[in-house]
Amino acid sequence: MISRVLILLFFTSLLLLIDFYVFSGFKTLISNSNNGTQKFLKNIYWLVSAVNIALIIIFNILTPQKFWTLRAVIMTFIVAQYLGKFIWLCFLFIDDFIRFIKLIVSYFTVEKTSSTGGISRSDFLVKAGAIAGSGLIASLGWGIARGAYNYKIHRKTIHLKNLPNSFDGIKIVQISDIHSGSFWNKEAVERGVKMAIDQNPDIVFFTGDLVNNEAKEMEPWIDTFAKIQAPMGVFSIFGNHDYGDYVFWNSIDEKTKNIEYLKNIHKKLGWNLLLNQNVKLTKNEESIGIIGVENWSNRGRFKKYGNMELATNDMGNVAVKLLLSHDPSHWRGEILKKYPDIDIMFAGHTHGMQFGVELGKYKWSPVKYMYPEWADLHQSGNQFLYVNRGFGFIGYPGRFGILPEITLIELKRKS
Repeated sequence: MISRVLILLFFTSLLLLIDFYVFSGFKTLISNSNNGTQKFLKNIYWLVSAVNIALIIIFNILTPQKFWTLRAVIMTFIVAQYLGKFIWLCFLFIDDFIRFIKLIVSYFTVEKTSSTGGISRSDFLVKAGAIAGSGLIASLGWGIARGAYNYKIHRKTIHLKNLPNSFDGIKIVQISDIHSGSFWNKEAVERGVKMAIDQNPDIVFFTGDLVNNEAKEMEPWIDTFAKIQAPMGVFSIFGNHDYGDYVFWNSIDEKTKNIEYLKNIHKKLGWNLLLNQNVKLTKNEESIGIIGVENWSNRGRFKKYGNMELATNDMGNVAVKLLLSHDPSHWRGEILKKYPDIDIMFAGHTHGMQFGVELGKYKWSPVKYMYPEWADLHQSGNQFLYVNRGFGFIGYPGRFGILPEITLIELKRKS
């Protein structure tokens, strides 16, 4: 408890230092206003800063699951403000560094002029920093207002040499990372669900994270997502958030009951939950295998619940094996090394960090520095990985650049 208080004090002190440093630039920015306006704007600046810090303290006292959506929205705006201030701070620091160098140079210059009254701030750097910081805040705000539910369909065709003729041209819709506890617009969610249904898939894969923390988050959305069905079935798995690992439970039994309730919700949805299990789909006496593994991550902070040996047990001889595994790091961490017979792995998890740039074939997101395969289709030899960008969102209640995804994959026999 003491360490938590100390961390909170250090963090809020750091934010206050940022506020004080940026305030110098803010004063320069409003210096042409009359005295009354300057005083009013300065008071507003410090009032907003005080409210921000007070809310940070309050939300650290409350348990994370309380007021989840409201907390996420407010904290997003606070983080956006301080990211914007930090960018502005960088410009101000450059300006101060230039002023410092000029001051040193002027000290050693033979002709010193004491009548200059010092070196004033550069208007250009102050204003450029303010514009850059405001631009980031505006971008994150736009991501909440317009990006959170701006669903995009990504279509891919994958050719497999062993694909049975009976499954040639089969269509798979993949959705991932619903995070139902974050939703705040039912009409928009229903529109996204309809977009998935309208693809007329033969099979649907859901690759984990149905909720943020607790199974009950899904209760208002069961009827909506139960509409997602397919002739050959809907197959689902757990993601890291589905285990309730980020909640303060009163007992192990309470956590276990939550997991069992979430399993029951998958049944209510009519989805086939595969927890280290597999099924065969047979058509005209030809078969393909669907494998669902529990969360397995090659990143240290995420747990390994998955067991591929158990998941592939008694599969028998099938021509093509399709794996559902939530975390894309599983592909390089285990699948490519030990399971060369896995044809395609379907993953999610990264969300593309809900922030980045996609222009044609060019894609960039900060998450690429944690996950080399963070979105879209990847290939190594005859094996494929598809990473879905996620249907929902968590933390930041929006998306900028990396929009929510519905994937449509068509499997074709390679001639």
